[in-house]
Amino acid sequence: MNIKQAKEQIRNTLRAYLSRDALGNYRIPAVRQRPVLLIGPPGIGKTQIMEQIAAEENVGLVSYTITHHTRQSAIGLPFIEKRVYDGVEHTVTEYTMSEILGSVYALTEKTGIREGILFLDEINCVSETLAPMMLQFLQCKTFGNQKLPEGWLIVAAGNPPEYNRSVRDFDVVTLDRVKRITVEEDFPVWKEYALRKGLHGAVISYLDLKKENFYRIENSADGMQFATARGWEDLSEILYAYEALGIAPDTELAVQYLQMPAVARDFTNYYALYNKYRQVYHIDDILHGRVPQVTITEFAAAPFDEKLAVMGLLLSRLSEASRETRRQDALCGALYDGLAGIKARLPEAPAESLRDLIAVRRAALKRAADAGQEDREQKNLLQAEINKWDAYEKALDGILEPEAQMDALRDLFAEETARRESLAGETSLMFDSAFRFLEEAVGQSQELVLFVTEITAGYDTSWYVGEFGCDAYFRHNRELLYDETRQSILDRLKN
Repeated sequence: MNIKQAKEQIRNTLRAYLSRDALGNYRIPAVRQRPVLLIGPPGIGKTQIMEQIAAEENVGLVSYTITHHTRQSAIGLPFIEKRVYDGVEHTVTEYTMSEILGSVYALTEKTGIREGILFLDEINCVSETLAPMMLQFLQCKTFGNQKLPEGWLIVAAGNPPEYNRSVRDFDVVTLDRVKRITVEEDFPVWKEYALRKGLHGAVISYLDLKKENFYRIENSADGMQFATARGWEDLSEILYAYEALGIAPDTELAVQYLQMPAVARDFTNYYALYNKYRQVYHIDDILHGRVPQVTITEFAAAPFDEKLAVMGLLLSRLSEASRETRRQDALCGALYDGLAGIKARLPEAPAESLRDLIAVRRAALKRAADAGQEDREQKNLLQAEINKWDAYEKALDGILEPEAQMDALRDLFAEETARRESLAGETSLMFDSAFRFLEEAVGQSQELVLFVTEITAGYDTSWYVGEFGCDAYFRHNRELLYDETRQSILDRLKN
């Protein structure tokens, strides 16, 4: 299955294991709660889906890469204890708490969260001395004489042997006690994730053209060469940073992330063309309705690959504008809820309620970080909200009357809603201008069909047209649906 399907399988497993019966007991006893064994190639997002599930289900996440551990850190250190059996004193060996289990208890102490996911990566690459301990843990959920608390799902991840020479096979006894999920790379699923995360447009449009370079691992005379999903995502991050700093990326940079020189060179050449098209076609001018006829003519006559690159640039800017609008919309929603809570506490001074609200929000941010819920989108929204409340608190300095304080907060909030409307209006202009440009240049062509399809697939662009509308999008989407329905009827008649 692909990583998206694997995520859903693990989420459903977690929900089933944490569900309770009428007496308040876990519906599935701990002894029947099989660990999940997630096997898939490196760099396809196994760790990321753990973070996403933890954030979405509001549970804890403790992650360990097992190859970094020794037998002592996993099982604990031995010490001598005295015990009396049948009236006779004996010395026995016991162990300090495992570092791994200690991290689970520490998370509960910090956050109060008593349920979660214990994620053990590279499980099938453990050392010879640690292997028996890990097999015991998967089978019995214990390290030595210490047990994993109830309410924690074990997810162990590993790579298939073709990707790692040091992997070991699990025996039948172990495999019969786990839920095995095998994951394969899947570009369409990764592209959906990439659009949601706002990865660089050059990366997405390049891989649209060269899907075969999305995930490659090969042996060569110079050793192992590879390009992985993780590499593309990290390359996207550095491209954004280089562009902000005015540094020109080159092949030497790309090959640090795409450790397959031929692919790195090919992408670098494409990136140069991508930037050339950005300048030649004046993308910002197109999106603001300032496009000269010569640009329309050049685009109409351009080869298909060039058209795809230019559409990729247009879609990238539309995604950025839609994302900024969506985030401002979410911020306004969070601020509105906070102000409603402050208003409900009147006649208590809003400044005092605001201080309490800031403390609650900061505690929520820290709790999420302590719990391992590293969802960047949620964290950034919460941090943006806190920053606004801090600014609002400063703005109330010197205003003494509760009603005057509340009026000041309403005025500040009105500025945020006005910014939301301004962003939405600017984005609307960009959508309309993009469609007008394509309609004039290529008409109702396969390029326009692809453009509509990409807007539908994009998380931020589809959110925008759903919330604020776009007449041209809906018009072309209806035509596309009509054509698909007509073709499907014709196909059935032929049969």
